[in-house]
Amino acid sequence: MSTDAQDTSSCVPGLLPGDPELLEPLLTVEGLSKSFKTNDGNTLLVLKDFTLTIRNIKGKPQIISLLGPSGAGKTTALRIIAGLDKPTAGCVMLSEGEGKPLREVRVGDVGVVFQRYPLFDDINVLNNLIEPAVRAGMPKKTARDKALRLLDEFDMVKQGLAWPQQLSGGQRQRVAILQQLMQDRHFIILDEPFSGLDPVNIINVIDLIVNTANQHTRNTFIIVTHDVTSALIVSDTVFLLGRSRNEKGEPVPGARVMKQYNLIAEGLAYHPEIEDLPRFSEIRKEIKLVEFPRL
Repeated sequence: MSTDAQDTSSCVPGLLPGDPELLEPLLTVEGLSKSFKTNDGNTLLVLKDFTLTIRNIKGKPQIISLLGPSGAGKTTALRIIAGLDKPTAGCVMLSEGEGKPLREVRVGDVGVVFQRYPLFDDINVLNNLIEPAVRAGMPKKTARDKALRLLDEFDMVKQGLAWPQQLSGGQRQRVAILQQLMQDRHFIILDEPFSGLDPVNIINVIDLIVNTANQHTRNTFIIVTHDVTSALIVSDTVFLLGRSRNEKGEPVPGARVMKQYNLIAEGLAYHPEIEDLPRFSEIRKEIKLVEFPRL
């Protein structure tokens, strides 16, 4: 994730002084559908007319959550947004920079930190950062220098010579994120980053996401999760992914964005005491008790 051009693209700390200024779209998902053939010859429709837009927020990075219950199609959406799978219909478009037209996503445009934080277990942490960058075309000395700088910035110098098996779950997650930062990507997807963590480590991960995203205003984190509270704390926008219901109350095949929460407009985004605000509790209750059961 890029940290260049800090003079023109640095982030404003804390609350915005007024209404946000929304600039050009950074990523759009347009009419996405995805179906799979099952072993019995039938077709399973997972996504249908899935559409969303992420716009550049002046002075801020973009941290959005794709929130939904298990089985809602989040993993399928993740893989298509990252360019790892092709949709049956529709497309994912992203920006290459200010003033440039959107183009279709390609493999490698969007970094993904998968839930289990897969690392190369036969090489140490430092080389887990260097080797993928070298394979992607970065000169080895440049990669080594950058890896050492990132380990220092993320307080992991002592772990640089450790083996992945010696790391805690939180440390493995940090290394997996650093692998993506080595590539200077602006777009990173985090797959269930809060899963299985205790409350203290959840706060640590939220701080890590916010601090990393704030390195550049074009940085965009897409968090795929079912953790309502954490999604509301960390995000500026939350998209609820789910399925419509028929007249019998049964889910209709094909998930899409059912509702969007603009947490900037709600006065919640960037607030240091967000969990103490009445509106935070209201939205969390609404999602958990009203929206989730019918997704």
